[in-house]
Amino acid sequence: MRVLIADDHPVVRQGLKQILLADPDLEVSGEAEDGDQALDLARRVEWDVALLDFSMPGLHGLELVGELKREFPSRPVLLLSMHPEGVHATRVLRAGGSGYLNKGSTAQELTSAIRKVASGGKYLSPALAERLALDLVLETRKPLHESLSDKEYRIMWMLASGKSIGRIARDLSLSPSTVSTFRMRILNKLTLSSNAELVRYAISHNLVE
Repeated sequence: MRVLIADDHPVVRQGLKQILLADPDLEVSGEAEDGDQALDLARRVEWDVALLDFSMPGLHGLELVGELKREFPSRPVLLLSMHPEGVHATRVLRAGGSGYLNKGSTAQELTSAIRKVASGGKYLSPALAERLALDLVLETRKPLHESLSDKEYRIMWMLASGKSIGRIARDLSLSPSTVSTFRMRILNKLTLSSNAELVRYAISHNLVE
């Protein structure tokens, strides 16, 4: 089974490769250090499963999932993140991802997740599956950021990570005025009034590291 891996930290990539190569059924078909490189690599090499970091330079995790699923709809994409599963997992699944795994997971959990999504299933840890089921039963009120569109969520994350409007405009190929409009819409939806409040909100909800 050929796995394409992408993470902007060389040490993490090396660790992932060691885990995968220790399994006789798995091999690494290529590795990338940012989202743009990962998409380019996916177009050039043969792979069966993509294993991606959620927070990389270039294409953001959700955008990268969307691009890969548009071009390779039958191939599963598994996301890794430092953030707790409850923070991004639901949005990843809505974007077309096949699973979400915290980087604190064991090597066995990682290889099991790869096998699960490669066979056509979805991977959620038992703890996350229980939480999602409980949310459905209790109809728990969703946090305000769940009301954001994927584009708004991406810009919110970039703003909360300290990127300027000009930098976001360049990264997303938008005009600064369009980004400013998105910013105001995001602040209104989150009932916030400034970037400083947005940063505090994102930190308090574990949306940024």
